[in-house]
Amino acid sequence: MNTSIQHKNDAKEIFKKCGTCSRTFAHILNREFGNVKEHEERALNPLAGGIMNHGHQCGMLWGAALAVGAESYRTHKDLEKAIPIAVNATQHIIESFVKYSGAKNCKDIIGYDLTSIIGMTKFMFKVTLKGMENSHCFNLAEQWAPEAVEVATKSLSQNIAIKQKPVISCASEVVRQMGGRDEELAMVSGFAGGLGLSGEACGALSAAIWKKMLDWCRDNPEKIPPYFNNKTAKKMLKAFN
Repeated sequence: MNTSIQHKNDAKEIFKKCGTCSRTFAHILNREFGNVKEHEERALNPLAGGIMNHGHQCGMLWGAALAVGAESYRTHKDLEKAIPIAVNATQHIIESFVKYSGAKNCKDIIGYDLTSIIGMTKFMFKVTLKGMENSHCFNLAEQWAPEAVEVATKSLSQNIAIKQKPVISCASEVVRQMGGRDEELAMVSGFAGGLGLSGEACGALSAAIWKKMLDWCRDNPEKIPPYFNNKTAKKMLKAFN
């Protein structure tokens, strides 16, 4: 039986196994909901470091948003309900995260530009100096994980007003155009508007990168997915910049 993180905070242990912050938080929340999704979680690797190490929204947020989207769909089985509930839950997730981290964007949190050799070198030197388990990212994951679970659970149970006209998420529509199933559309719905309609880097871009990686993971179930060297994802990122 999986141990609830509310009773035993094993966020650092999960982080070490998963390898990226984005995958870590999708797994933590999915496990809490009893709905672990291996391929979908692995496909989040490129969103770590603020989308391909570009310092945008922290990967923990992309992972948590994907998990609440999955749980919203599992609960409602109806996109007209699942999407607005997932977007609302993502907004609460972001509020909670900023309370612990002080910022939403990876670059602001860690203080380094990971797209530059100098920035990456300084960051890795600091991590090596402190030890991986005492790094800022690992400590933040451990501090925030219990509340992330609590906020996600409470937010998903809220009764929010559902408008009569169709609810559209740009992230969901991109995945739809890429052949995604309804469940996948709901999973990325919280990405919309730069996560929960809060701005910053495009949620549709992240959804497209995730979907491409998801297809790769399904085609290569025994292989370790690439982290930041996926050529297709890099081309997508360049096109949006």
